[in-house]
Amino acid sequence: MNHPPFPPDAIAGVDEAGRGCLAGPVVAGACILPQTYDLPGLNDSKQLSAAKRETLYPLIRSQAVAWAVGLSWPGEIDRVNILQATFLAMGRAVRALKLSPRFLRIDGNKIIPAHALGLGVSQEWVIGGDGSVPAISAASVLAKTFRDRLMVKLAARYPGYGLERHMGYGTKEHMEAVARLGPCAMHRLTFRGVRPEPAVQRQGRLI
Repeated sequence: MNHPPFPPDAIAGVDEAGRGCLAGPVVAGACILPQTYDLPGLNDSKQLSAAKRETLYPLIRSQAVAWAVGLSWPGEIDRVNILQATFLAMGRAVRALKLSPRFLRIDGNKIIPAHALGLGVSQEWVIGGDGSVPAISAASVLAKTFRDRLMVKLAARYPGYGLERHMGYGTKEHMEAVARLGPCAMHRLTFRGVRPEPAVQRQGRLI
């Protein structure tokens, strides 16, 4: 895709965290970086350690022209599906920016639909943008760090699942906890691994 004819401080990068989790919200970050900044090691949040993300998090917030996060909680995810919920979270993040961007660059292979964005702003998707577009990388770090901190807080409210360790992803520990305790209010009930599997009929018996 051709780069938009706007300066960097008019373009917001957008990315999400937690889309593949079994529990917790999906969180989107939106970030507009200035033309010059000092963010050593900025990269896709998945390529950074938790410590490095925590170091970058306040630096991004202090140096960004504007930044925001948007959330979609499990009830909404179950109601509209995870893709639509991700779009809604992205739209909320963009609309929460203190400065309206003139262009959006979205990590992945889809732009935000008009109904979810709610703004008349041009946009493009960028595959691998979280590792190649600094504003998207910054949005990625914001979303991931904000979400991880939130999951630690939610773990205290919903103990026994280990949310503070796996952050809601479908680890062995998490799956065993769901099987033992049943899902909590933070679980996505439509996701495989959380929703009850239908009984299988075999030789005239339900098992």
